[in-house]
Amino acid sequence: MHPDPVRGSGCFFILYTMILIIVSVILAYLLGSIPTSVWIGRWIKGIDLREHGSGNAGATNAFRVLGIPIGIAVLAVDMLKGYLAVTLSHLQLLMEPGTESWMIFRIFLGLLAIAGHIFPVFAGFRGGKGVAAMAGIGLALQPMAALGALGVYVVVFLISKVSSLGSLAAVLSYPVWMILVIKTDFHSLWVFSILVPILVIVTHRSNIRRLIQGMES
Repeated sequence: MHPDPVRGSGCFFILYTMILIIVSVILAYLLGSIPTSVWIGRWIKGIDLREHGSGNAGATNAFRVLGIPIGIAVLAVDMLKGYLAVTLSHLQLLMEPGTESWMIFRIFLGLLAIAGHIFPVFAGFRGGKGVAAMAGIGLALQPMAALGALGVYVVVFLISKVSSLGSLAAVLSYPVWMILVIKTDFHSLWVFSILVPILVIVTHRSNIRRLIQGMES
C-alpha cells in the first residue's frame, strides 16, 4: 500500500485538518444565515417579510404573506441549508464516520446552522425560528426519527390548521422517535433530541402564549 501523502506528513496533516474543521464551522453558520424568505420576498414581491404578517422570517410567515408556491420554496431551501450544514462533516479527516465524536461534530455543525437561521449575519441578525432548518438537520442526522416527527407535524396541522401547534407537537415527539422508537446508539443524538424541543419552546414563547389565549392564527 502507498502511504497517504496527506496523513503521512505529520504537522501538515494536523494543520490541514484544523483548517478544514474551521472552514466547516464557518460555512455551517453562513449556510444557516442565508435569509431565504427575506431575499425571496424582496426579489419577487419587493417587501421585507419581517414587516408583514407575524413579523417572522420563517417559512410559516412566507406561506401567509408570500403565498403557497413561495412558501414551499422557502421551506425547501431552509431545510436544505440545515441538511447541507451537517454534511460539511465530510470535509474533515480527523474523526471517523460512525463514531460518537463524528456525530457530535455533525450535531455541532447543525446547531451552528440553527444559530445562523435565527441570527443571520446577512439580514441584520433578525431571522426565523429555526424549525425548517432543524427539520433538514434532523433528516441528515437520523432520517427516520425526523420523518416520524414530520409526520406528527402534518397530522396535527391538518387537524388544527395551526402551524405553530404542529411544530410544537412534532418537536415534542422527536425524543420519543429518537430514543424509544429508533433506539439510536449515539448518546449525543439522545441529548440533541431533547435539546431541540427546549430550543423550539424558547423561540416559540409568543406562539405558546397566543395558543393558550386562543389567538394563534
